[in-house]
Amino acid sequence: MTTFDLSPLYRTAIGFDRLADMLSSAARVDSGANSYPPYNIESLGEDRYRITMAVAGFAQNELSIETERNTLTIAGAKTESESSEQGEFLHRGIATRSFERRFQLADHVEVSSARLENGLLHIELKRELPEQMKPRKIEIGSGTSRLIEGERDAKAA
Repeated sequence: MTTFDLSPLYRTAIGFDRLADMLSSAARVDSGANSYPPYNIESLGEDRYRITMAVAGFAQNELSIETERNTLTIAGAKTESESSEQGEFLHRGIATRSFERRFQLADHVEVSSARLENGLLHIELKRELPEQMKPRKIEIGSGTSRLIEGERDAKAA
């Protein structure tokens, strides 16, 4: 198990303690157990993203997408009724096992849509910053003229 000393990060960055938790959980990921189903993450612009997941063999009603806090959870559970109708498999290369995959989302990233098309689940994400979080320019005033006026008012009283 690899651990990271994030003390320098805490000294120079305020409010990024959640980042340390994300790095720790990423270090604990077992690559073999977490490879199904395969997926892509695309950037569609500055504040738009798409997760595409290969879910061949799953119907729309066998998939679920949930968000809680900053975690997106995609799960699939195959119903067994179809397998009883089919014959005996001589080779089974299409995986139909249940899965659950979690993605950590940045602050203010929300799911805008999801669609199932040709065995691929497309999940559109969009980051919308609240108005108070958007960058704004702060005008710098001259402090000397205000200070002098304030001192004059105090002396006059």
